[in-house]
This record gives sequence, C-alpha cells and structure tokens, in this order.
Amino acid sequence: MGLFDFLKHDKHKQAEQTEQQAAAPGGAAPPTPSDTGSKYTDAAAATKAAAERMAAAAPKAAMPPKAPMPPAAAHPAPAAPSGHAAAHKAVPVPPKPAPAAKKRTYTVKPGDSLSAIARRELGNEARWRELYALNRGVIGANPDLIHPGQVLTLPG
Repeated sequence: MGLFDFLKHDKHKQAEQTEQQAAAPGGAAPPTPSDTGSKYTDAAAATKAAAERMAAAAPKAAMPPKAPMPPAAAHPAPAAPSGHAAAHKAVPVPPKPAPAAKKRTYTVKPGDSLSAIARRELGNEARWRELYALNRGVIGANPDLIHPGQVLTLPG
C-alpha cells in the first residue's frame, strides 16, 4: 500500500466514523473539514496547542517539585564529586612498573667526550645530547667540559 493509498484509506475511515456518530442518538454534529482546517493556521500554533494538551494531561506526581533557587553567588564553588557518581566511572589501572633494570653507568676517562662515549656505549655519537640531558646534574652547564672520574648514567 502506497502513501497516497494510505491517506485515502484513512480519509475514508474518518468519513465512516463521522457518519456513525451522526447516526447515533444524541450525537453531536461532526466537524466539517473546513472547521478543522481553520482551527490551526500554522504548524507553530498546532505544536504549541499539542504541548499544552500534553502538559495538562500529564500526572502532577510525575513532575518533580521545583526547589527554590538559592541566591546566586558571584563565583559559585565547584561541586565536589560524590562517592556515588565516582563509583560508576571507569578507573584506569596504572601501568605496572617495569622490573628494576640495573642502571648502566660509565666512568669518564681522560680524553673522553660525550660524543665518543655515546658512540662507544650507545652505538651512535649523535645520542650525546640524550646522554647530556640525562646527566646534566653531574656534568654541569657546559657539555664540552667533562672530568675524568665522573660517573655518568647511560640511557636504556
């Protein structure tokens, strides 16, 4: 059944119902199509009327009572999370700490530089910046000035 057939069928059904109401004793006069068409001239009025009918038909106990609003503060304090709300949120599991790996260290020898140590111990002399960043507290502000005997921590 197509849309237009459905509408024709519905219109035919309404006509039969109005005939039955008119035939019933004491029945009110059925509304004519011109009366119902002029009742609502636009969709906004129809929507507003439907909302008013629904609000009137709604049970009063179902609607929560409106609580009086406290006077507005200049800057309201943020609400503290309740234990009930926090219990329903997923809590991420912290990652397990890696097994304590033995830190590799290197003792500076005479003639060493950070790039030479990085090349020998880390396999790439360009990693001297990483070596310096990890040992800045031992080396100091000048990465070119390292002293024999300093113990440097090697990155993993």
